[in-house]
This record gives sequence, structure tokens and C-alpha cells, in this order.
Amino acid sequence: MQIIQPSSFHEFEQYYRLRYEMLRKPWHQPIGSERMEDDNEATHLMAIDEDTGEIMGGCRVHLETDTEAQLRFLAVGPKYQNKQVGRRLLQAVEEEARRLGAKELIVQAREYARNFYKRNGFTEEFPSHLLFGEVQHYQMRKPLY
Repeated sequence: MQIIQPSSFHEFEQYYRLRYEMLRKPWHQPIGSERMEDDNEATHLMAIDEDTGEIMGGCRVHLETDTEAQLRFLAVGPKYQNKQVGRRLLQAVEEEARRLGAKELIVQAREYARNFYKRNGFTEEFPSHLLFGEVQHYQMRKPLY
């Protein structure tokens, strides 16, 4: 597994397709809803299967403030789940957040992802928002030492 920043059209196409398939399509959202206005200001990361070139997972990170980075859109393809892909992406996000000067990393975690983040050092702060009227999110935070 290799963690890269997508740079080519093909890499971004794979990246956004995974984001859509995992985080929007199950809730019947339209294609295009996986893209955000501030995507150009974020650092995007993707895990690639070095044997096949296939995307395994992806996410993005950006600075919210001078000292706080936010992780968004962490998704791992179904056949790569429970194989440490999410953990490796999270480690890469933490490195990038530190490089950007962040002292803390926050995430708005979906209900089913809370334990993943807790196992990786995040503390749950509060329920934040309900996406698509049904997907509860929780703000979680991790100090970056």
C-alpha cells in the first residue's frame, strides 16, 4: 500500500468516485454531491494498491484555524476494509496536519466510525449534525504531539 496525494485527472477521478460510492450513493445523493467548494484548499490523500494501482481509500485534511486541522471524507473501499487502510490514511493525515502547523485534529465522525476514531486516539466531544436527515455525526478531537 502506498499513500499518495492525487495529482492526475485519473487519480482524482478514482478518488472522487470512491468518495461518492461510499459516502453519498448509499443515501441516494446525486453525483457531484461528493465534491465540496473548499476541496481546492485541502490536501487530498489516497491509499493505492501497489500491485493493481486501484484506490483502496481516501480522505482530505485542511486547516480550520492556525492550530486546528479537520479530517473529512475518510472512506475505504469495501474489499479493503479491516486491513489497516483507514489507520494508515489517518497516520498520513496526522503527519500532514502537523506539517501544516496544527496542534489538534478534529473530525465529524459518522456513528459507525466512532469506535475507529476512539481506537486511534480521538476523544468524542458532542453530537454535531444529522446528515441527510439520518446520519448522526459526532465531533471528535485528537491532540497532535
